[in-house]
Amino acid sequence: MAISDVNIKSNFVADLDLTSMLVTPERCIMLAPLTDAVRSSKGSSRVGVLSTMLDVACSDPALAACRPDWTATQDLSVHAIDWLVEGPMVVDAQLLRIGKKTIVISAIIYDGHGRSDIQEIKTLIDGAPKTNTSGEQSALTPAAKCLLTFARIPGTAASGAENYTPAEWVGKLRRRTPEGAEPGEINEKIGMNMIDAENGVIEVNCIPYIINAIGTINGGVQTVILEVAAESMRPGLVATDIQVNFLSQLKVGPARTSATVLRDAADHSVVSLQLMDAGNDDKLLTLATVLLQKP
Repeated sequence: MAISDVNIKSNFVADLDLTSMLVTPERCIMLAPLTDAVRSSKGSSRVGVLSTMLDVACSDPALAACRPDWTATQDLSVHAIDWLVEGPMVVDAQLLRIGKKTIVISAIIYDGHGRSDIQEIKTLIDGAPKTNTSGEQSALTPAAKCLLTFARIPGTAASGAENYTPAEWVGKLRRRTPEGAEPGEINEKIGMNMIDAENGVIEVNCIPYIINAIGTINGGVQTVILEVAAESMRPGLVATDIQVNFLSQLKVGPARTSATVLRDAADHSVVSLQLMDAGNDDKLLTLATVLLQKP
């Protein structure tokens, strides 16, 4: 199947090299390579990157269902099942409910174990035999179970919304290709400024690289910032689970994290975080809880 390259000005989402297909208007399968740039310090996929993929993959069936409205991510959760270490990273997102004010999407994230054909991946997800003709295991490995809720907002709130028509993409492979992408480490390109690692304080300005269609910091970028803040408090542990509640939009900036350790155990920690608009009387933007584990 031919892939349609969608050229996008280089930004955080485009640089992840996402390829997707709307299997039906209610279901999207997306994959991305697990490169060194998106691995954790211990070699597994970063939960912030998985959250970004989740956000983008879930948006296509959500927008196909609600146009001419647009969507804004309201709540997002990623609960780890297993380590994702080989790749590509695969998201299978399916519409659960569409209401007048919210849309709910569920998803499972898989380790693709070297497969890059979305049709083959779909066949495996949908219940193909777990071994091939040579007797080798052919199943994908579930890595996380996820849930995402979107708020419905007017289409006029999003720049370029009239040209984003996912209902027309059913059965088509689409690859988001960045224009003018520059190499670099994710945290540096986002512009993270580590203020106090021990207490999980990071500041980020709202630069063009991380802005979404409604003019605020991309939700996936926020999860990456929260992930880094949590991991900075507990060196040696890796963020594997995240629950995020998006409450408001950045107006002034910079965005600044604050964090509290809720639990320390022999093999894991749990951290509660806030993201605030430091230039707007520390208005609360986002709440999150992150589970960190020994790799």
